[in-house]
Amino acid sequence: MVVADKLVKVFPTPDGSEKRAVDGLSFRVGQGQIYGLLGPNGAGKTTTLRMLSGLMSPTNGAASVGGHDVAQSPTEVKRILGFLTSNTGLYQRLTARELLNYYAQLHGMDPLRADDRATELICWLHIADFADLRCGALSTGQKQRVNIARALVADPPVLIMDEPTLGLDVLSNRIILEYIKRERDGGKTIILSTHYLDEAEDMCDQIGLLHDGHLVAEGDLQSLRASSGEHRLSSIFLRLIHAHDTVEAIIS
Repeated sequence: MVVADKLVKVFPTPDGSEKRAVDGLSFRVGQGQIYGLLGPNGAGKTTTLRMLSGLMSPTNGAASVGGHDVAQSPTEVKRILGFLTSNTGLYQRLTARELLNYYAQLHGMDPLRADDRATELICWLHIADFADLRCGALSTGQKQRVNIARALVADPPVLIMDEPTLGLDVLSNRIILEYIKRERDGGKTIILSTHYLDEAEDMCDQIGLLHDGHLVAEGDLQSLRASSGEHRLSSIFLRLIHAHDTVEAIIS
């Protein structure tokens, strides 16, 4: 389980004031769930994910992953967490297979088990055709599949995925989404952030709508439809942040 408890993150600004990127955010994600943390640019999504992963300390509030407090037990959290970000780099001179073996051994696997795990992921994520090419020569979609394999190499029970399909072609997109569902069905706890709301409608068991650092609504898709009177997730979000009428006025 992942728990965010009244998380706050404040950043200083050049004029000496402060920006509250995340403001009192609380939610829970259970085992075997995909939780969609959705919102526009600047809503606080990536900041929240970085706090949950221990990459960034909150100004106030707390977070736990798998029962481990992120601030007090960061090493334990990192052992059970796979974190995919949209800007994760790869070692350009290593092949995809070499990179996965390297990360598996960093997680304490012996060389034989590391090779087996790399082979499993290469098969599952359809990497075989380019597994022995250097990462620097891969396309965007190929690199993203390798990045996901890297995040999964230790078979962590918790996954945080920030824009996993950003900029991908249709084939790579489908491969990655189906794999995320497979991991959920295998009992993993998954937090997914994406701007592609049709993906969120299809993928997420629970959805949290974030705006200006605040959670404006939370629930499954049916409950969000009922509370907003809208059907599509994009319209639901606009209605709940009271922007629907403004958008209609602009385009009419």
